[in-house]
Amino acid sequence: MKKITILSGKGGVGKSSITASLAVELSSRHSIICADCDVDASNLAIVLGVEEDNFDQLNPISTNQKAVFDHEKCISCRKCFDSCYFNAIKWHNHKPSLNKFGCEGCGVCELVCPAGAVHLENVENAKIGFSSTPYGFKIVTGQLGVGESGSGKIVTAVKSLAEELGNQEENKAEIMIIDSAAGIGCPVIASVSGSDYVIAVTEPTPSGFSDLKRALGIVNNFNIPCGLIINKYDINNEICNIIEDYAKKQKIKILLRIPYDKKFIDALVSLIPIIEYDRAYKPVFRDLADKISGEIL
Repeated sequence: MKKITILSGKGGVGKSSITASLAVELSSRHSIICADCDVDASNLAIVLGVEEDNFDQLNPISTNQKAVFDHEKCISCRKCFDSCYFNAIKWHNHKPSLNKFGCEGCGVCELVCPAGAVHLENVENAKIGFSSTPYGFKIVTGQLGVGESGSGKIVTAVKSLAEELGNQEENKAEIMIIDSAAGIGCPVIASVSGSDYVIAVTEPTPSGFSDLKRALGIVNNFNIPCGLIINKYDINNEICNIIEDYAKKQKIKILLRIPYDKKFIDALVSLIPIIEYDRAYKPVFRDLADKISGEIL
């Protein structure tokens, strides 16, 4: 199964909209499965018209731990409090208590406690599940709990479930499409890891270009081939030219330039991928799919 990751660096550049339409087009010629790896704000399923109630399974999982204190064993030495890098431990009436939204489950408090009064317990920090889409392929998604940590591990779990489903005899997906989170943090690194090809989406703004370069640094670190889509290319011709020059110097192929079009917003509001909302985009994404297929298959 070939894995294609779509990332952006900056949020709001149209990554998920483009991912949805590319998935619809690729599904017309290949067996595919989608993995929504923006687990802090998953929305690819929404763009594809899948509501939460439509998920066949959306089950809690645990990829993190939090500290638990046994006050009967505690000798009030404050070593746990003094050693917590994340300031997740509060001290009240000579005993520790936990700020659960600050605890990262690192385990330092357990290690330094001389009385054995601290231990770590698994917590259900996310939900993960899958659903069929109206376009004949499945989508796997993960939703990190509010204030919880461990987004990179959730991304790995989402990809693992997508691979498991995609390898089932009745599906046998040829391609996994991974919709990454914005930025350059743990969930992006986990999304890119193991990919066969990366599509970077940007817009011609100073922040869009700056964040693009940072995201491409991750791609280069993994030595993964990459192509570039410039969305809303006509809102700033000067920066668009700068991005194109940069791509040429970095030997990154420009796969597609998309003009600003309010119909993308209308399609989002209607929960329909732009390729289905406006058939004029059919040849645009057909050409994109041809280029991607040539790169990975």
